[in-house]
Parts: sequence; C-alpha cells; structure tokens
Amino acid sequence: MNHHVIRIILIKLFVFVIAGAGNIVFAGNIYKTICNDSLPNQILITDQNLNRLLIVDANKRQTTWEWLPARDGIDSANVEWFHAISEVKPVFNSQYILTVASGGGMALIRITDKKVLFYAYAGGNTHSAAMLPDGNIVTASSTGNYLMVFHTDTLSFPNNVYSKKIYLPFAHNTVWDKKRQVLWSAGKNKIYKYSYNFNCQYPDLILLDSIKIDGDDAHDLYPDYGKDSLWVTTPKHVFKFSPADNKIVAVNDVNTVNIKSVSSGPEGYKTIMMKPKEKWWTDEVNDADGSIIYQQDSLKIYKARWLLNNDFSERENEEFTPCR
Repeated sequence: MNHHVIRIILIKLFVFVIAGAGNIVFAGNIYKTICNDSLPNQILITDQNLNRLLIVDANKRQTTWEWLPARDGIDSANVEWFHAISEVKPVFNSQYILTVASGGGMALIRITDKKVLFYAYAGGNTHSAAMLPDGNIVTASSTGNYLMVFHTDTLSFPNNVYSKKIYLPFAHNTVWDKKRQVLWSAGKNKIYKYSYNFNCQYPDLILLDSIKIDGDDAHDLYPDYGKDSLWVTTPKHVFKFSPADNKIVAVNDVNTVNIKSVSSGPEGYKTIMMKPKEKWWTDEVNDADGSIIYQQDSLKIYKARWLLNNDFSERENEEFTPCR
C-alpha cells in the first residue's frame, strides 16, 4: 500500500472520528499526521475576549479546538491567574501547548484531551514561557522584571512547587536553544544569554552575555522556522537574530511597527505578524504584507502561532517527561 493511499485512509478515519463525536476531537497520531502533512492551516490563537485558547483552521475558517481555564482543568480558586491569556506555543512535537496569562498563570496542556499536565503562578504580568530540556519551565514577566524557573512537579502543583526569580528588565519572552544549550530572552534593548544548571529539583539560570538591540522595549522572541535564527520585535522594528555570530539584522520589507508576535513556517506558509487594531488586540491574523490569513468577529487576538514543531528548541520526536 503506497503512502498516498495510507494518507487517504487516515483522513477518512479522522473525519469519521469528528462526525461521530459531535465535537472536534483530535485523535492522537491521526491528528499529528493530518496536521504535519496538510496544507498550512492550523493556527494557535490567544483570544482575550472569552479568555481562551483556540486552534483554528485558516482554510475552512472555523475553530477546531478550544481551551477554557474554568472548564478545562484549572481549579476555580485559580481561574483568575489565566485572565488575559498572553502566549500560546506548540511544544513536544506539537502535541502540547505551553501558555501563560497576564494574570500570572502558566500551564502545559495536552491537545488531544485538554488535560493540564502542570500549572502554577508566575505573577508579574506574565508574557511568555519556554520548556527547558529536562521538562522544567521558565516564564517571563514584565511587571517586576524577571524570568522565573519552575520545577515541573506534576504531583505537587499548582501551589507547592519550587520556583526561582531571575532579574531581567521588561521580560517579555524566552526561547531555549538546543544547539548551544542556552536560553535566550530579550528585554528592553538587549538580548540576554543564559546557561541552565540542569538541576531538576532546584533549577536556575546563569547570565552569560548580552547583545545590544537597535531599539527599545523588546517584545517577541521566536524561532524562525527551519533556520538557526530568531525573530525579535520591538514597538518600531522587526529583526532577525543569529545566535551563531550574535548579529541582529533589521527586516525592512514588512510592516514592522507594533508587532506582538511572529510565526513563520516552511515553504507554502505565510509569516504571521500580529498587529493590534485596538489597544493590544485584533480580530484577524495577518501576514507580513498585512493580508488577512484568518478573521473572526468578536475575537480579541493578542498572539498567534502556526501549529508547527519547534526544531530550534526541541529534539526530534521529543516527549514530555516530568522532571523528577
């Protein structure tokens, strides 16, 4: 049986699962096969209107997955931690989502069943997070100016877990670099480079270096898909940062003002550049030219990312294993 026939069978089985359930259900490996072998369409979205995460199909113009904190695994006493969801990242072979919120919450969610594997409180207007290679998590909070590393103790969360603050001015982002085994985070007018102590129980970061940015108030930092480089945004510019030689180059052929998040993909994918229409949100996902990739009335989108594997940070077929 050739690969084309196998793919048709998988697609038919996937449609059957959806139709039989009455709701959108992603069935493990079937979901993974469809997503990774289809036309570019699956986008992760933070909707601050209804305070939720979405996966939307840009081709069919419909929502295919939704996560609501109050309904899907967050204790009622802690739901306010997830007010104004501010980050959404696909992790672990695009089978999980790492999210944070301005209310201070952070969570790791499995897509197939919406199970919350871990969540905790970072505080300080949390803007982003990254998985560390041993399964621990680091968050970035702008109010208070700090990164925070967490031991992902899946038996004691959300309140009884080890965490430590590391000062970083105007912390808005963080990305693990598997090739160099370092963490990058841009704050104010610099990109900071940290080593990780690989101490499962007591994680910590050690500052190694900083690189000046030609701008201020750095906002997004995200891998440029398939390349050894990172997107960097400030209120006035979009840059590409090369960790190999610490060079930062301005991207001048796109709309670069006030971009909240950037997400690129392989051939055939447009580069998402999220620009607010009101205050800090919008109801549409745009590409680098400003053309609409996806639009839905009433959404208040802060960030959007393609649902794609992150090879800059993760090993191939990496799975989540709690740090013991």
